[in-house]
Order: sequence, then structure tokens, then C-alpha cells
Amino acid sequence: MPTPEEEPQVKISIGSRYDHIDLIQVVVDDALSRLGLDEDSRHWVGIAIREAVANAIKHGNQQDPSKRVDVELALREGHAIIRVHDDGQGFDPSTVGDPLAPENLLKPNGRGIFYMKNFMDEIDYQCRPGGGTVVTMRKRLPELDSADADEAPSGA
Repeated sequence: MPTPEEEPQVKISIGSRYDHIDLIQVVVDDALSRLGLDEDSRHWVGIAIREAVANAIKHGNQQDPSKRVDVELALREGHAIIRVHDDGQGFDPSTVGDPLAPENLLKPNGRGIFYMKNFMDEIDYQCRPGGGTVVTMRKRLPELDSADADEAPSGA
């Protein structure tokens, strides 16, 4: 059984529709604000989350609204941990070319992963045994005093 600090403070499950991305960003932005992340950092984290969810909808779930995208936000060891799960076939990020390579500059694919890698402190991909991909992104949080840390996740 997970410890309380391993449990997500925020869980959102949406159908694979692009118009749900704004809802996820608003909820996660509010939670990160309560955890003390400054506006500029929240902006860049928001772009990374939008890209991860858009990729889950488009590439993972093939825009099938009956398939779910789950987003979780947890606080662990001074990091915000954001996980985005899809119900697709799985994904190997090594198959995506570097968008800055000359042969890829005009290609539309690969920029989302590039943004996520640059805006987050860590990013990891795992294929789930039953199918789908889990993207885990980590962002360091500023030092919070214990009173703020105890109050931060409430209401998120």
C-alpha cells in the first residue's frame, strides 16, 4: 500500500478530446501554485503537461474519445511528479528524431517531447503491461516551510 506522500494529490481522468486539455492545465496550475511554484515555472510546466496530454490523445489513444487519459500530480521529496497515462499501443521515444537536426527542421513531429525534456527536470517513459504509455515528469519545487507544505495540497 502506498504511503501518504506517494499518493497523488490530484487525479484527473478525461476522454481523449483536445478540449479537455485546458481543464487539466488549470487544475494542475492551481495545485502547483499552492505548492509554491512561481508563475514563470508554472507556465513552462503547463506547456510540458499540454504536450504530454496532447501526445496521449493523438498518438496514444488515436483521438478515440472512449479511451481515457489519466493525469496524476504527486509531491515527493521536494518534487512535483506528474504522470500522464494513455490507453494506446505503447510508445518508444527513441524512434522520434531530434527536431533540431537539419533533416527534421521542417517536420511537424517531435517538438512536444523536446519541449517536455527542456521544461522539466526529468522525464521518463514506460509502457504499461496491458498497453498504453506512462509519461512521468518531475519538477523541483522551491523550499517550503513545513506549515506551507502541510497546507499546500488541500483544496487542489
